[in-house]
Amino acid sequence: MQKITIKTFFIAALVFINFCVVSAQNLEMERRNLMPVPANVAWKTGRLPVAKNFSVAVKGQTDERLKNYIFRVIRRLEGRTVLELPRAMASDANAAQLLIETNSTGNAIPKLGDDESYNLEISEAQAKLTAPTTVGAMRGLETFLQLLESDKDGFYFPAVSINDKPRFAWRGLMIDSARHFQPMEVLRRNLDAMAAVKLNVLHWHLTEDQGFRVETKKFPELHLQGSDGDFYTQEQIREIIKYAADRGIRVMPEFDMPGHATAWLVSHPEIGSGKPGETYTIERRPGIFDPTLDPTNEKTYKLLKEFFKEMAALFPDAYMHIGGDENEGKQWDANPKIQAFKREKGIKDNHQLQTYFNKRILKFLQDNDKIMMGWDEIFQPDLPKDVVIHSWRGQKALADAAKQGFQGVLSNGYYIDLMYPARDHYAVDPIPADTSLTADEQKRVLGGEATMWSEWVSPDTIDSRIWTRAAAIAERFWSPREINQIDDMYRRLAVIDVRLEELGLTHRKNQAMLLRRLANNQDVSALQTFVSVIEPIKGYSRYGQLKQTMLSPLTGLVDAAQADAPDARIFNREVEQMIVNNTFNDAAPVRRMLQTWNNAQAKLAPTAENSAALSNVKPLIQNWRGVNEIALEAVGYLEKNDAATTDWRDARLKTLAEIGKPQAAIEFAALPGIKMLVAAASEMPNLKNLAPNERLELVRNIAFPKPAPKK
Repeated sequence: MQKITIKTFFIAALVFINFCVVSAQNLEMERRNLMPVPANVAWKTGRLPVAKNFSVAVKGQTDERLKNYIFRVIRRLEGRTVLELPRAMASDANAAQLLIETNSTGNAIPKLGDDESYNLEISEAQAKLTAPTTVGAMRGLETFLQLLESDKDGFYFPAVSINDKPRFAWRGLMIDSARHFQPMEVLRRNLDAMAAVKLNVLHWHLTEDQGFRVETKKFPELHLQGSDGDFYTQEQIREIIKYAADRGIRVMPEFDMPGHATAWLVSHPEIGSGKPGETYTIERRPGIFDPTLDPTNEKTYKLLKEFFKEMAALFPDAYMHIGGDENEGKQWDANPKIQAFKREKGIKDNHQLQTYFNKRILKFLQDNDKIMMGWDEIFQPDLPKDVVIHSWRGQKALADAAKQGFQGVLSNGYYIDLMYPARDHYAVDPIPADTSLTADEQKRVLGGEATMWSEWVSPDTIDSRIWTRAAAIAERFWSPREINQIDDMYRRLAVIDVRLEELGLTHRKNQAMLLRRLANNQDVSALQTFVSVIEPIKGYSRYGQLKQTMLSPLTGLVDAAQADAPDARIFNREVEQMIVNNTFNDAAPVRRMLQTWNNAQAKLAPTAENSAALSNVKPLIQNWRGVNEIALEAVGYLEKNDAATTDWRDARLKTLAEIGKPQAAIEFAALPGIKMLVAAASEMPNLKNLAPNERLELVRNIAFPKPAPKK
C-alpha cells in the first residue's frame, strides 16, 4: 500500500477546498439572483449596459396587456437604476436594447395549460425575448428584470441564454378574505408580487363562518347580513379578475360548503341543519364550528342552484372550489329529519351523505360549464374524473387520487399561515423524487398552492405572512426538482425580499410601524433586534396561548414578529457550521451576536416597563437575558477547549427548556443553536476527534433527545 505523506495530504486538501469554493461560485453564477431558477441557463461572457437611452421594441402578435406589462417593468427598472428611460416603444427593432417577440396574444383571460414558456438571449448588442404567448413574455420579463446587476461601471445585464418553462401548470396562492376581510389594495399588490415570482392562480376564499364576502344580486341578504358590511361588489370582483388577467393570473373563487357555513345561515337559517327555528350570528372565534347546510332540504339546492349560476357568470375561470372540508357532522347526527333521510336513501354515514350533497352541487357546476374542485374530503372514486382534488392531507393522499384517475393540487406543506420557515416549505414537492406514480399518473398532479388562511392576519400584516416565503414555494412549483439547495435559496430570497417592496408590499416596512406603536414612540432599535430573534409560535398553538377573536386588534409583538427571524437563522447556521468545521477556537462571530443581543436586552427592559402594550411580553424579554448568558457560558468552554460537566450541561438544558418556553404566542428562534452550544461544550475536547457528520449528530442527539419509546 502506498503511504500518503503529509505533503500529499495537504495538497489533496487544498485541491478539495478549491473545488468546493469553485463549485460554490459556479452555483451562485448558475443561479445569480434568479427566483424561480429557470429550467435551463447558460451564462456567457459580456454584458449589455443600461443607460438612459435603453429602449424596448416589440414584434409579432402584441396586445395591450403586453404593452402595459412592459411599461410597468421598465418603470421598475427606472426605480432600480435611477435613470429616466424612454416611455415610447422603439420603432427600430434592431436598434432597441430589448426586443420582445410573441407568436400569439394567447387567452385574454388565462386558462389552465396556457403556454408560459419563453427564451431569453442577452448579448453585448441586444436582449431578445421570444415567447409563444403574451403570458410567456410576461414570465420572461420578470426573469429579465431579476438579471439586472451593477458595479463601478454602471448597471448591466449579463450575457446569458435562457430556455424556460414551468414544471407545474397550477401554481397558486390562496388568500382567505372571509375570516379577515382584505381590501382591494391588498389583493392588487399581492397579485403584482405573484406575477413577479411567476405564480399564476389566485384562489380566493370568499365564504366562511366569519364572513360572506361576495355580493350576490339574487340573494343580497347573504352579503348584507353575513359580512358586517365588508364584502366585494361584483364590479370590484371584475376589477380584480381583470387586474389578475393582465398579469397572467387566473382567479378561482371558493364558496365553502356544507361546513364552514355560519355566514350563509345568518340570513337563511331555513337551509341549516340545526334545530327548527334556530338562529345564527356571524362567528367571531377561530376554529371549526357546527353550523352546516342541510343536504336533505330541497330549499338548500334551490338557493345554491341560482347562486352558482350567478357566480359562474361572474367568475370566468373554468374551475370553482366548493371547499368541502372539516364537516364534523354534529348537526346532521342530532337532526331526526336528516337521520330519517339517510335511512330512506340507504345512506350509511355522514361521508356518504356529503357525497350525495357534492353530487347535487356538481350538477349545478356542470350545468354552468364549471369544473368542481374541493378539499380532500370530497374525494370519492365514483365522482367524475374531471373533479379536482385539493389536498391538505399530503403527498400520499394526492398520489392516491392520481392513481384513481383524478387530477389534484397539493397544499399540505405550504400552509404559510402556520409560520413555519421557508426551508420547510421548500423541502415539500408535489411529486417527490421517490414517487410511486407512473409517468401518466404524474401528469395528473397539476401543481400546488400556498395557503394564507386569515385567522391571525390583518391588512397591515398579511404581506409579512405571505412574503417572502411564498417566493420559495413559487420556485418549488416552477423550477426543476433538482433546484433544492437550502442555503442558496435563502441567499436569493434575501434579494427578492427587498425587490418585492417596489411593488407596494408592506412585509418589511409595516414591522417598524408596529414596533413604534408598541414602544409608545420610544427608540425601537433594541425592539428591532429582539424581533430578529423571535418568531410567532408554529402551527395552531396560537389558538390556546392567546384568547383572541376575529375582532381582536392584531397589533401585538406576535404580529410584528415574522417567520424565519433573520438573525436567529444566521445564528443557528453559524453554530451548526462551527460544529461541522471544527472551528471552536474561533467562536467570535457567535459571541458577537450574543453580546449584541445582551446589550439590546438591557436597553429593551426599561422600554417594556414604560409601554403598556408590551406588558404581556415582559417575562419573555427578561428570559432573553438568561438564554443569552447560558449561551455565552457555553461559548467560553468552547473557546478554551475545556469540557463542561454533564451536570452543568443538564442543568442548563433544563433551564433553557423552562425559560425558553413560548409566551404570548412567541418563541425564541435562536434556541436550537443555543442548545447545540451547550451540548457541544460538554463534549470538548473529544468532539474534535470525530468526523464532521458524527460531531453534528452527537451534538444534536444531546441537545434534542428523542423521547423514550412508550412501553
